[in-house]
Amino acid sequence: MKQTVAEPDRSQTKESLFAYARKKGALAVGVADLAEIERIAPAGHRPSDLMPKVKSVISIGVGGQTQGAWGVTAKALTFFGSTESLAYKIAYGMAYYIENKFEVRSIYCPPDLDPELGARYPLQSLKLHAEIAGIGARSLAGDILLHPDYGYMYFGSVFTELELEPDKPMAENPCPAPSCVSMYESTGRTPCMKFCPAQCLDGEIDEDGNQTAMDYDMAKCAEMTQQYEVVPQIIAAAIAADNPKDRDDALFGGSNKALWYKMSVGSGGLLAQCFECMRVCPVATRSELADPIRRAKARRESSAGET
Repeated sequence: MKQTVAEPDRSQTKESLFAYARKKGALAVGVADLAEIERIAPAGHRPSDLMPKVKSVISIGVGGQTQGAWGVTAKALTFFGSTESLAYKIAYGMAYYIENKFEVRSIYCPPDLDPELGARYPLQSLKLHAEIAGIGARSLAGDILLHPDYGYMYFGSVFTELELEPDKPMAENPCPAPSCVSMYESTGRTPCMKFCPAQCLDGEIDEDGNQTAMDYDMAKCAEMTQQYEVVPQIIAAAIAADNPKDRDDALFGGSNKALWYKMSVGSGGLLAQCFECMRVCPVATRSELADPIRRAKARRESSAGET
């Protein structure tokens, strides 16, 4: 006789998944409203385009830089880079966890670029998933998502045929912070706008201190930060060189040696590694649980209060 798997309790299932993610290092977890993602995402980049029978989208957020990283030079900070690989690892493991525990199809959502469309188009917007799941809100810093407690995070997503109750987006956006509003009222700019090296950020804040417009010049930002786009240019210049010296300069010039090094060691430093907007963001750097030092302090205070 064929045995059937009992329908799992949705609330208990969701709690189990959230506990798994936090045990593995996630700071925030949420379930996005699938219908809302499908409504907003462009055709070809909706969850159902990747997994036709998807029923739920789980978004996972992990912490950004250490507190110490924000104090190093801009040159060094590009190498300190991101923690996004941890978010991907947790999402990857959760897909297996769901299938092992609940016997329901699940996939780790690839964060990669669409091979048919190029460097500007991801297969899926992990940021959109996180925003709708309520674990991040769009900032004036190029729409980077911020969390009121954890500040700046990185995100991963899981698609599953499990039916889970969706969470709601944040009711209030932590950006702009009060100090940013004060600066904007005095100068017409926020810290992220002022200190962006490429001057690719702009926006507006209303009288109530809320965002009313955000302008991000992606081309300016990419020219300086997204070095993976430089690789084909270097190769093209070497091919077009008229003599061996120019070819060697194109391939092995001082500014390119670091690029080849990053590639050889698998560094994430090829991808948008300018953090100056976040360095001066009070939400990113000074939120209550924004870095390991602040989180450790909160744990000690919590433990002291329980004794």
